[in-house]
Amino acid sequence: MFECVIDKLFATKNASDEVLKLLIDLDDADYLYKRALERRVAYYDHDVFTRGLIEFTNYCKNNCYYCGLRAQNHNVERYRLTPEEIYECADEGYELGYRTFVLQGGEDMYFSDDQICEIVRRLKSDHPDCAVTLSIGEREREAYQAFYDAGARRYLLRHETANDAHYVKLHPKEMSLAHRKQCLWNLKDIGFQVGSGFMVGSPFQTLDDLVADLRFLQELQPDMIGIGPFIPQADTPFGDQQAGSVKRTLNLVAILRLMFPYALIPSTTALGTLDPKGRELGILAGANVVMPNLSPTRFRKLYAIYDNKICTGDESAQCRHCLEKRVESIGFHLVVDRGDVRREAVKL
Repeated sequence: MFECVIDKLFATKNASDEVLKLLIDLDDADYLYKRALERRVAYYDHDVFTRGLIEFTNYCKNNCYYCGLRAQNHNVERYRLTPEEIYECADEGYELGYRTFVLQGGEDMYFSDDQICEIVRRLKSDHPDCAVTLSIGEREREAYQAFYDAGARRYLLRHETANDAHYVKLHPKEMSLAHRKQCLWNLKDIGFQVGSGFMVGSPFQTLDDLVADLRFLQELQPDMIGIGPFIPQADTPFGDQQAGSVKRTLNLVAILRLMFPYALIPSTTALGTLDPKGRELGILAGANVVMPNLSPTRFRKLYAIYDNKICTGDESAQCRHCLEKRVESIGFHLVVDRGDVRREAVKL
């Protein structure tokens, strides 16, 4: 029975809400993963793209109930990288083969729009063959336009949940799902390669919420889709909640690959945190991106969005070589490439 509905999803890139719910919690998902992997190989062969992650500030003005960087968490030792430290991270990453740099941080208004633009311009000047991705939250359309004009071409902004009723259970009242979605539409309209996504297993989440996430992504048609299991952080209101399911996350990675065959889908650190083989399993379920950390080692444990995050003590070269071996062990290979989205299949 399930093979037939999976084949239909493979052929049509769509399924009913009820079928999606069944597939999200499918116990024996080997055939789902097989079909997703076929689709992934058709578009991206056995290439795995790397993104050099630079977590440049752990300050944040928001108080999302699930995030360890929330403003009201006074147990966090805060830090900001200087522009020179950011450039040094990128220089090291370039030598290691990274051709995309992801500047990620909390919503830290210390870094003005002009400062972000200057950092982007310098990164593009130093490494003109590289892509610069920003992941710095909600800003005004004018700011996004300035970032684009400075040379940034990708922006990651996970919507986290597409259901308003669920959103208000995860965020304080001053935050708005409508505004977050509008930011995504603004980014897309400007011309960014846009990344969105959601947590799997966040508190109060239902199967209907997850289907709503998939439907919103169908509207948005993002270039990148990042999902990962919710992992609690002790100093948040959700610190005593249960972590999300690795299995459900892998099923959703495969579903996303079938619905969005062109998409850049990371196998996340959160998967590797909950399962020692999590990142490999993510790739085998259809993911095609990994995001090793280029941040200075002394700051990595301080970017504690959730507890027990892996690779916080690894040097950048060590992290790269470890991932290379892991990826090769399952028949894939890391490539030195910007890793742009491929809208059409390259291999039939």
